[in-house]
Amino acid sequence: MNDNRFVSRAAPGIAHLQPYVPGKPVSELERELGISDSIKLASNENPLGPSPRVREVLAGEFDKLARYPDGGAWALRETLAKRHGVAPECITIGNGSNDVLDMIARVFLWPGRESLFSEHAFAVYPLSSMAVGAELRVVPARDYGHDLGAMVERITPATGVVWIANPNNPTGTWLDRDTLRAFLEQVPAEVIVVVDEAYFEYVAPLEPDYPEASQWLEAFPNLVVTRTFSKAYGLAALRIGYGLSHPDMADLLNRVRQPFNANSLAQAAALAALDDPAHVQRGVDLNRQGMAQLEAGFRTLGLRWIPSVGNFITVLLDRPASEVDLALLRLGVITRPVENYGLKGGLRISVGLPEENARCLEALEQVL
Repeated sequence: MNDNRFVSRAAPGIAHLQPYVPGKPVSELERELGISDSIKLASNENPLGPSPRVREVLAGEFDKLARYPDGGAWALRETLAKRHGVAPECITIGNGSNDVLDMIARVFLWPGRESLFSEHAFAVYPLSSMAVGAELRVVPARDYGHDLGAMVERITPATGVVWIANPNNPTGTWLDRDTLRAFLEQVPAEVIVVVDEAYFEYVAPLEPDYPEASQWLEAFPNLVVTRTFSKAYGLAALRIGYGLSHPDMADLLNRVRQPFNANSLAQAAALAALDDPAHVQRGVDLNRQGMAQLEAGFRTLGLRWIPSVGNFITVLLDRPASEVDLALLRLGVITRPVENYGLKGGLRISVGLPEENARCLEALEQVL
């Protein structure tokens, strides 16, 4: 707020920055609305939860809580390096992938530098960019997704970072291999390109043309790819993610990384989750079935939606999404209005368990 008594002493960009607003805890919403037995389909979480192996491993970590975690996340970086076929020096561990995105902004953006991203892009890109005083450059979307041709044309000598989410949240749109590679070949080598693959695991098994951008690190030293354990691995509460990049890039990111930014429980859980690919596949299969269930329900209700390859889908309503969201809340169904992303009437719904999807569709029918 600009009437804040300390705003004149804050760093450039902070005065006009609006904090990321997460959804309220379920318990608080139920208390406020006088409801119970609500379902949360608002934050793109994995309805299966973490692998049983994670639960087993965490039980053995509690007697170590008085000790600091491994500040370099050595075991996790070694495991990820082998999985991606890169050196451990290419990996930056974050307190969620958002942490890595914020490191990128702090290293490569400052007042006078430009941060370039698409309309309807993930909210953290402008938040982190504004926090360091960078200028925002927003490129109009094409069919709700990235218009890479237009983005190339908007690059200037002042451009510091280009942000691309593949797939994008909250639209669920995605870029194929040839399109993304051709874009990277056109970007000047001094401009950093971030490819955010938070929902990678949901798309890779289903779309043969979907790229794994981390395979291109050698060809594009200016590329950073981010991944998270919050979605398909079901570890959102533990906040653990990572970046993949050229070692020189990772070196700079690790210079601004906070000491012990990944706690010991998160590191142990991530290692256990990586060791259970069958659980991830079960979640992917459940998501595919749930997406089809929701789309069929939307079709019956005569609703429009943006086709999505993530674990969420955005419906486009003919009325303010906040009004529908509030009505759904009173029925115990928690969703996420996304009109703040420039999506008029947009209501994002995370894919849940079959019975949760059914309840959401029933509530939508009642509200609409």
